[in-house]
Amino acid sequence: MLDRRAAIRLALAALPAAWLVLSPPAGAQDFQKFAPFLVDLPGWTADEAHGKATWTPFGDNIMATRPNKRGSAKLSAGIVSGPLTQGFLFMRQKFMKDMKNESHGVRMSMSQVDGFTVLQTFVTNEPDNVCTIMVALSSNTIFNLGSHGIPEDEAFGLARRFDWKAIQGALPK
Repeated sequence: MLDRRAAIRLALAALPAAWLVLSPPAGAQDFQKFAPFLVDLPGWTADEAHGKATWTPFGDNIMATRPNKRGSAKLSAGIVSGPLTQGFLFMRQKFMKDMKNESHGVRMSMSQVDGFTVLQTFVTNEPDNVCTIMVALSSNTIFNLGSHGIPEDEAFGLARRFDWKAIQGALPK
């Protein structure tokens, strides 16, 4: 039987895993259109943005990510867009509503920040500060920041350095 922590990790891993399984070319859509929004962070060393565009029977999906390091701390910023994201957002919000504010070493919150729904998950029983911040940019696009080794408030501050409104403005109407 899965404990809540394992269920959370499984849910967080499910979306990227779907892209690995469903990976035929997506034609004209390309992750490069999101790369300029994955900006450099002061004090961090970033790899080049990478990603992929995939096709599913439900439509095209795009994922762009950019890993960053600062000493032993790591974070990865990403933008994911497509019909699979819509289902993932729905499941994540439902899971967060069903779960207590803090249980089994995991604190989850959902709030409105500058008109965006922000879902935060912080693993409280990990000594290395593990945090995920997900921003719903539209019904089928998210900005995601996952961090390891930095405090939750610093992770949120770094997530705010990405221009959510500009990313939203670049989405198809």
